[in-house]
Amino acid sequence: MPIANGTMFIPSVLTFIGIPGLETIQCWIGIPFCVMYIIALVGNSLLLIIIKSEPSLHEPMYFFLVMLGATDIVLSTSIVPKMLGIFWFHLPEIYFDACLFQMWLIHTFQGIESGVLLAMALDRYVAICYPLRHAIIFTRQLVTHIGIGVTLRPALLVIPCLLLIKCRLKLYRTKLISHTYCEHMALVKLATEDVSISKFYGLLGAFIVGGLDFLLITLSYVQIFITVFHLSQKGARLKAFNTCIPHICIFFQFYLLAFFSFFTHRSGSSIPSYVHITLSNLYLLVPPFLNPFVYGTKQIRDRVDHANLHD
Repeated sequence: MPIANGTMFIPSVLTFIGIPGLETIQCWIGIPFCVMYIIALVGNSLLLIIIKSEPSLHEPMYFFLVMLGATDIVLSTSIVPKMLGIFWFHLPEIYFDACLFQMWLIHTFQGIESGVLLAMALDRYVAICYPLRHAIIFTRQLVTHIGIGVTLRPALLVIPCLLLIKCRLKLYRTKLISHTYCEHMALVKLATEDVSISKFYGLLGAFIVGGLDFLLITLSYVQIFITVFHLSQKGARLKAFNTCIPHICIFFQFYLLAFFSFFTHRSGSSIPSYVHITLSNLYLLVPPFLNPFVYGTKQIRDRVDHANLHD
């Protein structure tokens, strides 16, 4: 509903621009995104099936891996179908409330993924630094509580973001979103009113989830490396390193892209929009695409083979 000076009351429908500056080749850009999405769906689904059907994998580490796989499936599905609708079928519109729901899904499952990576790092920390106490500490009850905690934390923290947008921001300068999905700051920037509270809460939520997790994961791996370097046997050191390397790879690619996306939305005016939007999409798609390859090949295969040898 237009009001004055080009502003409008909360638009019922928003329109995605896609990747600004690359509109003419978006149909081609959609192909690798679609391939990555299909591989992510198939790979993570197979991961879940294998872990569920193999009794030797019913341990804390693999429970967290199940959570990671399920999170990746939901996270990629929350953005890719709509993205391909924009790129291939010229369906850029989305209802305002549907946009808020997509935002809740994306930021909630981003937070869950961060929490699961922290849980996996803590599991490795206890397994390597206190191996004799691992089974005592990581009981089924504790693992269940961790799973509930890493799910509820972002799910509840994101809700105030939605309420601040829905209840406080009434006037918008445009209904065009320079993005391929509903991201918090991308939507907040459309408003003509004071958005300082929304920006502050976004920063606070990002620190409570991503910043705190990043710090704790870093400290865990620092302590792991200190412990590993003090092992007397070279074979034991190599085995410990091989256990941690996949986690570290996923950890770095997830948080490097996350921090880039987060800070460029707030202070990256010198970075071209198409670079920022493309990397934001990769940030949400690369982890689901890579995780089955990193976690689902050698580690699980070796564990299943080891279990079969003892049968």
